[in-house]
Amino acid sequence: MNEDLINWILVVVTGLVAVHGLTYRDDDGERPWVHLLFGCIALIFFMRFLFADILGVF
Repeated sequence: MNEDLINWILVVVTGLVAVHGLTYRDDDGERPWVHLLFGCIALIFFMRFLFADILGVF
């Protein structure tokens, strides 16, 4: 597979995981800390793939 395609797939997947993790609420309206933790980790990886691999900023 092409490296650019893999980078775009990783950006989309980590972006979706980050959005889900940071916006998820349970039945009581609370935000579980595990979802926030993994959402933040996914956001860091999303930014790394986007800025370093795709845009070439770093």
